[in-house]
Amino acid sequence: MLTKRFFKTKNEAEITFEFSHPEAKKVELVAEFNDWQPLNMRFNKKEQRFKLKHRLPTDKKFHFRYLINGNQWDNDNCADGYAANGFGSENSIVDTQRLA
Repeated sequence: MLTKRFFKTKNEAEITFEFSHPEAKKVELVAEFNDWQPLNMRFNKKEQRFKLKHRLPTDKKFHFRYLINGNQWDNDNCADGYAANGFGSENSIVDTQRLA
């Protein structure tokens, strides 16, 4: 799940990435906005989901995926879109366009 918060005085958006998986011990966000380097997501016990907040420039689209337990890939089922990648699967897309 993606939650977006836009700032009035900055051209950036705070995106909250949230993901849950029944067998996940560790989830990492892997995205083009940080050169596909895994970012460790924190587990929220109360909500039973992994979360990560990241600020991104507005009016852009970024590809990302979740890496579960270091060996299983998954997409965000609430992403803004999906696009084929070079590995025979799809990437999730987050769109930071500010809606009027």
